[in-house]
Amino acid sequence: MKRKTWFWALTPVAVALSLYGCGNGSDSDLAVDNNAQSCSVVSGTGSAVVVGSGLPGDPAAPEAASGYRLGYKAKQSSNYMVVANTPLATKAGCDVLKAGGTAVDAAVAVQAVLGLVEPQSSTIAGSAFMMYYDAANKKVVAYDGRETAPAAATGYYLARQDQSNASSTAPVPSARRSGRSIGVPGVMRMLDMAHKEHGKLAWAPLFDEGIRLASSGYKIPGRMGDAIRTNAANLQLDANAVAAYFNADGTPKTTGTVTTNLPYAQSLRTLATGGADAMYSGPLAEAIVAKAAQAVGDDAAKTPITPSLMTVTDLKNYQAKKREPVCTTYRSSYYICTMSPPSSGGIAIAQSLGILENFDLSQYGPTNPSNEGGVPSVMGVHLVSEAQRLAYADRDKYVADTDFIPLPGNGVSSMIDKAYLKQRASLINPNGNSMGTATAGNLGNVPLGVDKTVEKGTTHFSIVDAYGNVVSMTSTVESSMGSYHMVGGFLLTNQLTDFSAQPVDAAGVPVANRVAPGKRPRSTMAPTLVFKGTGPGDFVMATGSPGGGTIIQYVLKTVVGALDWGLDAQQATSLVNFGATNSPTTNVDGANTSLDLTGLIDGLKAKGHTVNNGAQSSGVSTIMRVNRNGQTKLEGGVDPRREGIVLGDGAL
Repeated sequence: MKRKTWFWALTPVAVALSLYGCGNGSDSDLAVDNNAQSCSVVSGTGSAVVVGSGLPGDPAAPEAASGYRLGYKAKQSSNYMVVANTPLATKAGCDVLKAGGTAVDAAVAVQAVLGLVEPQSSTIAGSAFMMYYDAANKKVVAYDGRETAPAAATGYYLARQDQSNASSTAPVPSARRSGRSIGVPGVMRMLDMAHKEHGKLAWAPLFDEGIRLASSGYKIPGRMGDAIRTNAANLQLDANAVAAYFNADGTPKTTGTVTTNLPYAQSLRTLATGGADAMYSGPLAEAIVAKAAQAVGDDAAKTPITPSLMTVTDLKNYQAKKREPVCTTYRSSYYICTMSPPSSGGIAIAQSLGILENFDLSQYGPTNPSNEGGVPSVMGVHLVSEAQRLAYADRDKYVADTDFIPLPGNGVSSMIDKAYLKQRASLINPNGNSMGTATAGNLGNVPLGVDKTVEKGTTHFSIVDAYGNVVSMTSTVESSMGSYHMVGGFLLTNQLTDFSAQPVDAAGVPVANRVAPGKRPRSTMAPTLVFKGTGPGDFVMATGSPGGGTIIQYVLKTVVGALDWGLDAQQATSLVNFGATNSPTTNVDGANTSLDLTGLIDGLKAKGHTVNNGAQSSGVSTIMRVNRNGQTKLEGGVDPRREGIVLGDGAL
């Protein structure tokens, strides 16, 4: 398909949208004006401030890397909105929407900036899942941009330097820091596929803001600065990472430092002019393969590194995929669509909701929700966490890349069958103690072992455009700063460590999530869309979160908060995170220290829960379509545990 012509300032939509304004004062190709009522915020003095301007009140000014930002209220707009976990990426997407772009157009721009200012969570050489709602056709599509294992990888690829020998030594310095953790990247292929099908604007200028920031400079955000500091020892093994993230005297760059990343700017130019193909063949692909194959570190000690077995042919053969989303009804009032395998997140969300609709959750909402979402009730947390234990049990046994390991029974339909989930719900004792650890459901005699491997760092953004299209996209580099291998100004992921390092369990039974050539590692990412009724059409909500293995918990509490407890977009997002994997421990997020959670924790302990009250770093990004004062509005909520913001036309 031919790329779209760059006629932003000439199209009727662009002309109409320009009335809303989007002042940025840059020389970008974006067709914007200087009306500061869009893609801007209101400072403490009441004046509009453009994101990235550096003026007082600018939310892009770096702040502490951790903590909880009190006082956030839901933001509203009329036509379009972006919520992402860094202000500069949010602004890039908002500018595209302002100029007449679709949600997919904006997603390309957001991803390009995220790889620069949030490298601890995202990269243009990483992976992503996208849920897309096509408003014109009332259709939901799941896009799969998950990395794959190289063609040469087999079962012990992550566990042994000689993968053909189960007794060989482990990769060095570790599986993560070795080249073995690096998968064949998928996010740019996925965005390219989605853009060809749903983009309105030309591909190349969508990278302009990322190129400008990388070339002209940006201030290192708090979370990025913290990640550079904590990962300094591993980053120092890579000369490219040292050039990007360290000062001339060898010290790590700190939060607030103005820096550039000229190699990244050049990589974005290459992608802009050559399309996604430029990452999968030619010099950039060759550079990725060479970096992954590095056998010694760039440090003075020349630390040994077990190299990847990825080839340029692996990149050339990579394919993004469109998948059938996991969709289910909830309480006969809502239709929820979320990500299909190789993500386990979507099935776990659908299963949890199918279990929970057997209980009247509405009576167990949080107290005083106007105060940061309120304090969850003991019974609310008990029921939700028990449902999650059951869902995680099925996840741990059955879910992997279904192109290689089929789901039991009739697949997704069997796992989210209402009768099956009602039977699972009967295992929950509302008035008794927690089940502690659940057993996977009986979905047939499936010879599979249990695998509890979880992933780590991710980011999420939600977008609604002026045409009614919606993107909910979760993007990842895996652990903070990925594999620490850097080329072209961007980090390579350690995504393959999401596979089970051991192809069999302790009893010698094969696990579904074992490594295989061309296979995609299981994920927990769960970008989610909610509609009113029994099918897609009346959009209600887009949400998702980073958080590795706890993503399911973050997303589920947000969906339940909005649908069952009537919280607005910000309250549902801010609400104390809670939930459980399949273990006796129930998480109760302690990030918001202004709330007294003593009664909740004591109540859970009385019901047999072991409680973890540590602070949790979710990054929920939520957009809802709501009726406020007789008007239909988009309403955004951003996670106060990270650095993000809400932007749109009139979202101040």
